[in-house]
Amino acid sequence: MRSMRLISMPLAFAAVFAPAARAESLLALYDLAKAQDATWQSARSQYDANLARAEQARAGLLPTVGLSAGISRSAIDIDVPPTDREYTTQGASISASQPLYRPANLATYRQAKWQADQAAQQLKQASQDLIVRVSQAYFDVLAAQDTLAFVQAQKAAVAEQLASAKRNFEVGTSTITDTREAQARYDLVIAQEIAADNDLRVKKLALDTLVGKADAKPDPIAAPMSVPPPQPADPQAWVQQAETASPAIEQARAAVEIAGLEVEKARAGHKPTVDLTANYGWQRNLEGNSSTPFTFTPKSGTVGVTFNMPLFSGFAVENRVRETLSLEDKAKSDLDATRRSVAQQVRTAYFGVVSGQSQVKALEAAEASSQSALDANRLGYQVGVRINIDVLNAQSQLYQTKRDLAQARYNVLLGHLKLRQANGTLEEGDVARLNTLVVK
Repeated sequence: MRSMRLISMPLAFAAVFAPAARAESLLALYDLAKAQDATWQSARSQYDANLARAEQARAGLLPTVGLSAGISRSAIDIDVPPTDREYTTQGASISASQPLYRPANLATYRQAKWQADQAAQQLKQASQDLIVRVSQAYFDVLAAQDTLAFVQAQKAAVAEQLASAKRNFEVGTSTITDTREAQARYDLVIAQEIAADNDLRVKKLALDTLVGKADAKPDPIAAPMSVPPPQPADPQAWVQQAETASPAIEQARAAVEIAGLEVEKARAGHKPTVDLTANYGWQRNLEGNSSTPFTFTPKSGTVGVTFNMPLFSGFAVENRVRETLSLEDKAKSDLDATRRSVAQQVRTAYFGVVSGQSQVKALEAAEASSQSALDANRLGYQVGVRINIDVLNAQSQLYQTKRDLAQARYNVLLGHLKLRQANGTLEEGDVARLNTLVVK
């Protein structure tokens, strides 16, 4: 099977989940999404285009060579002395030019290298976003499946309580109120089941659309699971990692460098340019030309250096320099804003994971307490110290706690990925590391 074959890969994630027929690991679905997702494919194409655009700037530093050729037919008619003849001229030339000193071209080339770095960071950002989107859709389906299963289990429990209330009413040990309360709760659970079933259908459709496959079946996660807190256990350490790892910060930093080089390009408007030029050509004059009737073939070649010095451009260069300096200041301000934004996102994600883990522990305790409360209410109902509505409320509380606990567990797993996405260190290898944390 394909999923079994993928276990041996470095990014194996299949062991996170309990084996199930036709079920697929997060890794398998991520691979599908990487091949099918239009957003990621668009980012990949944009990356390739940006690399090609960056390479274009190299042309400003390399020589240019041109070849030209032509043929013409001429006729002359001279009165004194009487001359009337035609002649053909054939010619070809090759020319080359090599920039020796062009500071604007050099700055453009250096800009292109920074633009290539930007493109790489944009693709990295798109890859991290795809990991999170697939994981989100994956856990959404599992959470919707759990919700539907809990609602169906609650429906069975309420149906049993409804049947018990009817039997007790028939033998005269309870009132019609118990039966009606149980019937009302049963009807409510039926409505919840319909909503949960539709939510699962919608979540599955979203996952299928993302991975480009119909009826994708995610593996269920083994529970209970033990996920340690983020390491290092210091939000500031995660923020410091983001300074050199965050794609957003790296793109903003590259934008500052590009803006600085744009200033250099603007100042180059006052600087001279020097080019090495060469030309070689020949011309064949069949039947002569306008001054001689004899065929001849002159050849010529030149090599030289061309110097060009701008003197005055109507203050265009000065104003262009002022413009680029302002844009450089803007890029620096944007970098500071990006750093602050990323730091806030990292801290928010960090505390979200820590809080989520505490919530899981609290809900695990609440689940045990809710189960004990339900058992006590059932026993009390049997001996006549509790009424039917007490049992129904205890059942509702237990299954709501189970749903909240399942969702909290998924949120913790997703939170770890979002934390690494926030500081820019998320990679496919994190999926494999996550695998070792949640296996029983």
